[in-house]
Amino acid sequence: MQFFALLTRNTTKFSDADFAPLLPGEAEQRRTLYAEGAVRQVWNRGDIPGSGMMFEASDDTEVRGHLATLPLIKAGMMEITAIVPLNPYPGFGPKR
Repeated sequence: MQFFALLTRNTTKFSDADFAPLLPGEAEQRRTLYAEGAVRQVWNRGDIPGSGMMFEASDDTEVRGHLATLPLIKAGMMEITAIVPLNPYPGFGPKR
């Protein structure tokens, strides 16, 4: 099953300088999750600092487990705004 996770940087408590040292490790862990097949895609948000991540997982708990491995989440610098389970859109199926 696929899930969309929406993440927001905690910019009220942390500055860009606070984030900078953790960003290389964040990128590396995201690449690891991608290589393992847990993450399908990653986007930077266009509205506020943060990102969106598409996960392949069995349930919400598995997604949260993957997110817990991210350095910014571990440091309390990134918040999980939403985890949305996605179902296939039936409009692209065979015509009846």
